[in-house]
Amino acid sequence: MSAEYGCNPGVWRACEGVDIVRVEQCIGYDLQTSMLRPLSLRPRSLSGLILLGFAAVALPLLLGTINAAVEMRNLSSASERLVATGVAATQYTQAIVRQVSSLERTARLYQILRRASLLQTFRQNHQLLVTTLGGLEQLPGDPARAEVIDRIRQTTDAIERGLGSPVTSEVNDALRQFTQLARDAGQLSTLASQQTDRELKQLRAETDQTRHRILWQSAALVPVSLGLMLLFTVFLGRPIREIDRAIDAIGHGRLNDPVAVRGPTDLQALGRQLEWLRNRLGEIAEERNRFLRHMSHELKTPLANIREGTELLLEGAVGGLSAEQREVGGILRDNSLRLQRLIENLLSYSEWQARRGALDLDQVRLPALVEATLETYHLSISTHRLQLVREVEDVTLVADRAKLRLILDNLVSNAVKFTPDGGTITVRGRSDAGEVVIEVADSGPGIPAAERGRVFEAFYQGATPQGGLVRGTGIGLSVVQEFVQAHGGTIEIVDGEFPGAHFKVRLPIAIS
Repeated sequence: MSAEYGCNPGVWRACEGVDIVRVEQCIGYDLQTSMLRPLSLRPRSLSGLILLGFAAVALPLLLGTINAAVEMRNLSSASERLVATGVAATQYTQAIVRQVSSLERTARLYQILRRASLLQTFRQNHQLLVTTLGGLEQLPGDPARAEVIDRIRQTTDAIERGLGSPVTSEVNDALRQFTQLARDAGQLSTLASQQTDRELKQLRAETDQTRHRILWQSAALVPVSLGLMLLFTVFLGRPIREIDRAIDAIGHGRLNDPVAVRGPTDLQALGRQLEWLRNRLGEIAEERNRFLRHMSHELKTPLANIREGTELLLEGAVGGLSAEQREVGGILRDNSLRLQRLIENLLSYSEWQARRGALDLDQVRLPALVEATLETYHLSISTHRLQLVREVEDVTLVADRAKLRLILDNLVSNAVKFTPDGGTITVRGRSDAGEVVIEVADSGPGIPAAERGRVFEAFYQGATPQGGLVRGTGIGLSVVQEFVQAHGGTIEIVDGEFPGAHFKVRLPIAIS
């Protein structure tokens, strides 16, 4: 039975004695269906299905392409012949006109000077003209051109005989024939142009016929190809969409939904790998957040001791300090505050990742929150002689106070960090059509265009030099974006008004 229905004998023996459902799971085949009909020829793997679909769709297109290529090659050959013949005819007729003109000049000089050398030159040019006429005669052409060529030969022969005569009247008669000779040479040019036009019209007609044939063939092939494409799209569409949704969910951090893919064996295996990846990423994310929480808590205690000791030194608890010692103490205090903000960012980030979506909403007055935030940076602003511009309206919104404070804190911290000494920081707040617009801008180097797509990624740090002794963690703007989006708002980088970075945050006044 294993041979009759295409089953591998080794696999069949391994499945003997098992109920039919388990056997179907073992060998991946519907035994009940196979018992009712012969083995299906439809490919069961993704690669086989793709190859079959490619071959079925490509075959009519390949035949149409080959036919079009043959037609185009014929047209190309005809156009090449037309161009080659037209160029050659033009070159010959132009040469004939020049040579007739040269013959006339030589003949008239001979009439005046009667030098034997001029007669010899005339005969040489005559021979050259005869050669040129022979070349033109070899090209395809109508009988009228052949008649003109014969007439030119006869006329030039008569002129040569007349010039060789010692009788002056015969020489004069020969010179008068140049008028007809020039007219015949011009007629050759006209005939060549007319022949080229006729052949060009014929080629255009053939091109139109070929185009119509190719269009009809394409029109016949399009429904066939579309039908085949639709057929294989149905076979592949569902599992591909399931995989796409799974990858999109994993890429955006939505790791709660399990991955299940139905379809060919290859795609089912890929679905199982994505499910393993989803579980593994969830474990890694949990380990990372746990590590951040533990490390942040462990760092807070010694940092608090450092801050307390620094404050005691600056307050003179262990004796007076010189100006230099007080400056060093100020540096210690500033950087300890900066480390504290970095640790708070890490804690906020890890806690938010652990319980995303939790907001503690309250009535928040924007001016008071802005003033409290700026007061934290009063010493840094004074030390670096920064100009602070406040334009904050008295607006009250419903928001998570702690998270809104972190949004402002991180934006102001960035502005202080990147603004050069003596620069300007602008903070604005206003209401606009049911939203609160918060803007923080500086006069620093700004954000390069190449980095704007990544500045809101967690732990990303740009190439712009930072001020201070403590380098940031790269999660400040990521925390800002997370908290802004949690409130149903948006954040963007604005250009044009300020020389440095300009962030604009829009938050709803009341979260529905």
